[in-house]
Amino acid sequence: MMNRHKLAPVCALLSVLCVLPATLTSAASERPEKPNIILILTDDLGWQDVKCYDIDEPSPMETPNLDALAKKGVLFWQAYSPAPTCAPSRAAILSGDHPARAQMTHVSGGKPPRPHHLTRWSMLSPWYSARMPAETVTIAEALKADGYTTGHSGKWHVAMNHHGYPQPEDQGFDYTRNSRGVQTGMKPDRLTGFASDAPNDPYRLDANGFPFDQTHEDAMTFLKDNHDKPFFLYYASWLVHAPLVMRSEALLRKYEAKLGVTLTAEHADTWKQDGQTNPFYCAMVEQLDYYLGGLFDYLDTTEDSRWPGHKLAENTYVIFTSDNGGMRGNRDENFTDNTPLSKGKISVMEGGTRVPLIITGPGIAGNVQTDVMVNGLDFYPTILSLVGAPVPEGKQFDGLDIASLLLENPKDASLIRTAEDAVRDTMLWHFPNSAALESSIRIGDYKLVRNYQHLSANGSELELYRLYNSESGAQVRVDIEEAHNLADAMPEKAQLMNQKLTGLLTEMEASYPYWNPNSSDALPHQEAVCKVLSAKQNGNEVVVRYRGNGAKVVRANLIYTLNGGEQYEEWFRAPAVVKNGTAVVATLPAGTTHYFINLIDENNFLVSYPEIDEVKRTKAKQTFSTVALSVK
Repeated sequence: MMNRHKLAPVCALLSVLCVLPATLTSAASERPEKPNIILILTDDLGWQDVKCYDIDEPSPMETPNLDALAKKGVLFWQAYSPAPTCAPSRAAILSGDHPARAQMTHVSGGKPPRPHHLTRWSMLSPWYSARMPAETVTIAEALKADGYTTGHSGKWHVAMNHHGYPQPEDQGFDYTRNSRGVQTGMKPDRLTGFASDAPNDPYRLDANGFPFDQTHEDAMTFLKDNHDKPFFLYYASWLVHAPLVMRSEALLRKYEAKLGVTLTAEHADTWKQDGQTNPFYCAMVEQLDYYLGGLFDYLDTTEDSRWPGHKLAENTYVIFTSDNGGMRGNRDENFTDNTPLSKGKISVMEGGTRVPLIITGPGIAGNVQTDVMVNGLDFYPTILSLVGAPVPEGKQFDGLDIASLLLENPKDASLIRTAEDAVRDTMLWHFPNSAALESSIRIGDYKLVRNYQHLSANGSELELYRLYNSESGAQVRVDIEEAHNLADAMPEKAQLMNQKLTGLLTEMEASYPYWNPNSSDALPHQEAVCKVLSAKQNGNEVVVRYRGNGAKVVRANLIYTLNGGEQYEEWFRAPAVVKNGTAVVATLPAGTTHYFINLIDENNFLVSYPEIDEVKRTKAKQTFSTVALSVK
C-alpha cells in the first residue's frame, strides 16, 4: 500500500489539474482588457440627413443601418463639430486641440492674408495653418503606445493637400489607405457611365445593386486583418461630400421617383430645387448607410478571437458622426437642407456645427436619446478613458472626458465636468474665415454669435438666441432656428457672453480677421492707415520703413515660405518687431525663399507689403511668390 505521505503531493496535483479547466474557462469568459475602437467620420453629412434624426418634416433619405445602430446605443441631439468646415474639425478630433488654439480654422491654409477682392471685400481672413503639426500627439499615437493596432481609411485632409506631409503614417497609423472610391467624379457626366455588374468594372455592382467602394473595402480589410488584436479604426468616408454622383442608376431612379422629380439633361451638372430634393444627394446618403451596414454586420457576426464565445460588437466602441453640418450647396447646385437649423457648412450657425452623433459599445445602454451637449473635441479624452490608456505626457485637451456620461447616465449633463469640477455648460466656435467672419459661444440655453464684418455689412455685431428653456429641468425647444435675435432685448447678457468669448479666445491666442485698407466701403479710421515706404534686407534681417497717418501700428508679422515657386507653396507666420513708430524689423528663418510683411494698426487694419491683388494674381495663374519679396 502506498505511503500516505507520498500520496499527498499526488492528490494535490490531481486537485490542481481538476481545477485548471474551470480556471481556463473562466479566464476565457472574461472580457479582453483592451476594447476596440471604431471612429466613423462622415463628410458634410447634415443633422437632418439621418432618418432617426427626423424632426418637424421627415427626411426622405433611408438610413436603416444607422437607425438600428442608434437603437443599440446613445443618440445625441445636441452634438457639435469643432468647426463648420472639414480640415479644422478633423485636426481637432485627432489632436484634441481647439481650432482656434491650433491656428487651423479653415481648409486650404498656409497662404498670405489678403482680401478676396482688392477693393470689394472690406475684411480679410487672418493667416491660418495648412496642417496639423507633425509633433502633435494624435489619438492614434496615444493608442498605439498602449498596444493598439491603428488603421485609417479614406479622407485625411489635415495637411496642405490630401497627400502632403504629415500623412497618417507620420501620426500614428500602422495602416492607411486614401482612395476616394465611389466619390471619384463620373465622366463625361453623372447621367452616363453608371456602374454595371461586369467583372472588370471598377465600381461593379454587388448582389444588392450597390457599387463597389474602395474606401469601404480598405476599412474592411483592416478589420479582417486585425480583428484578433486590440484595434483602432479611423474610417473617414468621403461620403457625402461633392461631387454629387451616384453610380447605381437603380438607386438614383429610386429617389427620383420617391422625391417626385424628373431628371433631365440639365441635371448632369446642376440642381436648383430647394430643400431635401436632390436625388443624387439622397441616394448618396443611403449608399453611405449601406456600406456602414456591412461593417456593423461584420462586427455582429464575427467571433472575437480574444474572447471566445462572443462577437466583436460586444467589445467594440463605435462612434459615428460628421465633420461639420450639411453643405447647403453652391451657386450651381443645392445639396441638402438643415431646416429647422439655420444655414449650414461654412457658418457657425447651428446648421453648420450641429451634427449627428451615435455612440455604442460595452457598458453603454441601448436605445437612449439625450439632449446633453457634447463636441467632437471630447472623443480623444473619452476614448483614452474608455480603454484605460494613459494621457500622453504634457497633453492638454480642449474637450472633456464623457465616459462617465456614456457608462452611467447619458441624460445627466452633470457627469461632464471641467478640471475645476464644474459642470460643463460652455462651448465656442471660431471661424474668422471665408464670407462668414464670425465666432460664437454657447452657454447653457443661450448662444451668442459675434459678427466681425458688421461695420461694412450694416448688420448686428452681436446676435443672441435662446435655443432652449431648461428652467423646468428638461430642455424645451425654443429657437433652434436662430430666428429671434435677443441682443437688443437682453444687452447685459449679450455683453457678458461676449466678454466670456473674448476671454476664452484670448487664452487660446486666437487670430482675428482684419479690415482691408483698400476697401471701397467707407470704414472708420481708414484714412489713418500707414503707408510702407521701403523694405531692405541685410543678411537674415529685414527692415521695413513706414509712414504713420494717424493710427499707431501695434504689431507686425513676417509671412514667409520655404518653398516659393512650387505647386504647393506653404506660408508660415512669425512675429516681427515694431520699432519707434517708423520701422518694422523681421528675422528671416533659415531656408526662407520669399516673404511678405504685415502691419496691423490699432484699428485692426492690415497693410500687406507687397500688396496682393488676388483677382489679378489668380487670373494670371501666379503663385504668391511671384508677388512677394525674394530673399537675396
